[in-house]
Amino acid sequence: MPQSKSSVWLGQMDRVVDEVLARVQGEIVLAIPLGIGKPNPLVNALYRRIKAMPERRLRLMTALSLERPVGKSALERNFLKPLLDRVFEDYPDLDYVKDARAGLLPANVAVHEFFFKTGDYLGNAQAQQHYVCTNYSFVVRDMMIQGVNLIMQAVAPAAPLQAGAPKRLSLSCNPELSFDLVEGLRAQGRPLLAVAMVNEQLPFMGGAAEASDGFFDLVLDAPGCSHAVFAPPNSAVGSADYAIGLHASSLVPDGGTLQIGIGSLGDAIAQALILRDRQPEAYGEILRGLCPAGLQGRELGPFKQGLYGCSEMFVNGFLRLIDAGIVRRLVFEDLDLQALAGIGLLGDAPDLNALLGLLQRGRVGAALSAHDLVYLQDHGLLRSDVSLQGGELCRGEIRCANDLLAPTSQACIAQHLLGERWRRAAVLHGGFFLGPRDFYQRLREMPEALRERIAMTRISHVNEIFDDGLGSEALKRAQRVKARFINTTMKMTLLGAAASDALESQQLVSGVGGQYNFVAQAHALPDARSILLLRSCYTNHGHLRSNIVWNYGHVTIPRHLRDIVITEYGVADLRGQSDSEVIKRLLAIADSRFQAELIRAAQAHGKLEPGYQLPAHCRRNLPQHLSEVLSPWRRSGQLPDYPFGTDLDADELKMARALKQLKAIADKPWASRGTLLRSLLSQRQAPAAYLQRLGLDGKLGLKDWVIKKLFVAQL
Repeated sequence: MPQSKSSVWLGQMDRVVDEVLARVQGEIVLAIPLGIGKPNPLVNALYRRIKAMPERRLRLMTALSLERPVGKSALERNFLKPLLDRVFEDYPDLDYVKDARAGLLPANVAVHEFFFKTGDYLGNAQAQQHYVCTNYSFVVRDMMIQGVNLIMQAVAPAAPLQAGAPKRLSLSCNPELSFDLVEGLRAQGRPLLAVAMVNEQLPFMGGAAEASDGFFDLVLDAPGCSHAVFAPPNSAVGSADYAIGLHASSLVPDGGTLQIGIGSLGDAIAQALILRDRQPEAYGEILRGLCPAGLQGRELGPFKQGLYGCSEMFVNGFLRLIDAGIVRRLVFEDLDLQALAGIGLLGDAPDLNALLGLLQRGRVGAALSAHDLVYLQDHGLLRSDVSLQGGELCRGEIRCANDLLAPTSQACIAQHLLGERWRRAAVLHGGFFLGPRDFYQRLREMPEALRERIAMTRISHVNEIFDDGLGSEALKRAQRVKARFINTTMKMTLLGAAASDALESQQLVSGVGGQYNFVAQAHALPDARSILLLRSCYTNHGHLRSNIVWNYGHVTIPRHLRDIVITEYGVADLRGQSDSEVIKRLLAIADSRFQAELIRAAQAHGKLEPGYQLPAHCRRNLPQHLSEVLSPWRRSGQLPDYPFGTDLDADELKMARALKQLKAIADKPWASRGTLLRSLLSQRQAPAAYLQRLGLDGKLGLKDWVIKKLFVAQL
């Protein structure tokens, strides 16, 4: 978008806050990106200033406000402190988050989020009342309705900024909303101040994530602004997660399109895909153990064509799939090139066949025009230093006749003029990213040619197939073939409705995000599928409960959009099925401890015939059976606890496992009474450093002595 003036660069944070307060009259409605794109030091400075000015009002619009984890007990806090200091380094927490958690936001400040960090604001009346429920692709529209007049964002410089160097800035981790929001408000002539803060720790992402000069009105580049990026450590992947990931990975066709999310389930899917590609025999054997009814319809072979990633969130699992050479299918920002790619005529690098394919489609003429030349250079098919002179294509001393039909000209072009690599081509489109420390380090150190293949862009492009003004619907449809959009959910009713963001009480757990967008997109694309993952059951206050239920008082995905559902016990393909068949297929993947009562509920409501019996192989859906199937593969290393590494050292892993067992005992003390008694009588010892770290050394009271005995026994 053309800008009327260049950005103003400032080197003092207080000066930027002064400018904001002077330029934005009346109530400030501030939009900041979700996740790690927030300029934390600058937001804190503005927030502190507003707190001291009750005559000024601030409404803050955002999502996924992150802060360093805080242990719930003294034991957890003692364990976490050295780890957090190492992992999060100098990451500055957001002041408004701490006040919001404590219910201490001042009267002149309101915080509106459209997506919470999972479970963080349950029971927080202030946060629950100010939550804005919206689909991710509608957030820009809804922020404009709220009257946003200030946007702040952390940006990455192309290189350490020095005098005289080009001042190139990238929206890096969060181009997903800012471009559309700023351009939309300016197009309507509405007042807006756009402010960037340079953080040199953010990876520079080019292409659609790069901001033109003047996009931001003010740019803050000051000491103290560059800080560690929020980096949640990888979660351990348990057997249930691996079973879910293995089932999901067997539904991903070669040459297709993939979306996955963050956390242990995303890591499980990525590890399963890598195992499928590198050890297909072992992969098939594991699947046969998990699928007693057979492997009909499953994909078991390696990836010869590779996958293309289309995901609102670019996560560590995707980066590992790129490094493994699985996510490698190139898509192009041009319909003619994409059509050639779709029929297998485009290779990893430009070649003569691609040029002749464009000629055959009528995209370029036999004698290239100046327009044709720009087009071919823009996409990397011809070198950037090729020029048209008279009737010849020239590059230095090399001259080729401008006639694509002439064999001699074809040979000359193939030898001297073809580009070295495709431009404006990607193996992944993402809207924002978040990951562990080595994820960011890999992005920073990645060869530029590979980093160019990771296209960070607008959420309007990723989450919708309809024309967003940047790429036509036809192009998106051509790119997103055989798509598998994989999301997680919390609850599934027996008729196929999913609750993914809130509880029956309407307390928000997280948010809708882009889940609905991708589910709808899966139904709009002819060969796409929506896949919802959930663990079959969970423990709440020591009581085991099913996540597959007869009915639930909240719905995120309505039953008419039901498609594929996966638990650790299998796959339920619900598309196009009758209500009774949907019930039977979901019963088959429910935990067997709940199947009988679910059958009774369905029969009581007239949705399942009397006397229905589940097949025998579906009545063994129990953790013990799952463990029997997967334990050999876990011990052999194909299904490790941390497939992509961990920030915890060996001692911390031992301590973390013991603390997890300790928590399980505390949650179910009566059921664990045998373990409790054996622990108290045990004479085992723990390394002194462990006890010192946890504050369990020295003279202890009775309660801490019991905790110490339990902890040591679990080691």
